[in-house]
Amino acid sequence: MATPSNPDPDPRGVPGPDPGGTPPAESGTSTGTGPYRRPTRGWAAGPLLALGVVVVLCALFFAVYAIVLAVD
Repeated sequence: MATPSNPDPDPRGVPGPDPGGTPPAESGTSTGTGPYRRPTRGWAAGPLLALGVVVVLCALFFAVYAIVLAVD
């Protein structure tokens, strides 16, 4: 008569951590690690100036367009 095979090996013969214990916690996986660096201030002057120029040009275009429609 054959004995049934055990799919789980004998824990006393397996090297490694304690088979019933919890594994050690992982360290250094969160985004908050490292030294504190102060966040930078908002937008740089270049993109802000370019956006301002586009807004002024659009406003001038519509102002001239309204004047042309009012004169005709």
